[in-house]
Amino acid sequence: MATLTQPVRSIDQDPLLLDVSHVTLKISPEHFDQLCLDNPDLRLELTKDGNLIVMAPAGGETSRKNLDLAIDVGLWNRQTNLGQAFDSSCGYDFTALGGGKLSPDVSWIEQSKLGGVEIVGFIAVVPNFVIELRSATDNLKPLQEKMQEYRRLGVQLGLLINPQNQQVEIYRPAQETEVLTSPQKIDCDEVMPGFVLDLTRIW
Repeated sequence: MATLTQPVRSIDQDPLLLDVSHVTLKISPEHFDQLCLDNPDLRLELTKDGNLIVMAPAGGETSRKNLDLAIDVGLWNRQTNLGQAFDSSCGYDFTALGGGKLSPDVSWIEQSKLGGVEIVGFIAVVPNFVIELRSATDNLKPLQEKMQEYRRLGVQLGLLINPQNQQVEIYRPAQETEVLTSPQKIDCDEVMPGFVLDLTRIW
């Protein structure tokens, strides 16, 4: 008589993976920092409520567009030397302001805000300017909530670029969100003197 038995897993086998795609994980800022150290290849964010966000790698098209945006900001900053520009791998620590730990796709900080500030790890400064680029897999509402959080924290100019709808949402402190359809450029002079963001390669 044959019987079926459950095979015993060896400790040398690959570990079981826990699917957490339908639950919200809450962690402390300190545990978040350790997760980032332990998982350097993952893109992680922490909301002001302590919710962990794991972001999928961007596809090729989104990555190309994001690089174009970062290059434009970086070249302007190199020419003017008015501050420091950062790409999507830069993390910000807003916990002292009741926020989380977030990573804009592109960001810029005016030089006077960086005096004596350590930028080796998460930067504990609110950037002057941020860009979020919606990818094909991004839901719009969480990105809008993220932009509203940037506005609450005091980001002077925030752009949510939405290629799917060919729109740009512009966020400024204490102002209603401005929505532009298929703009070819965005004048950012109010925060970054002389800088005009070219969007012709985005649409």
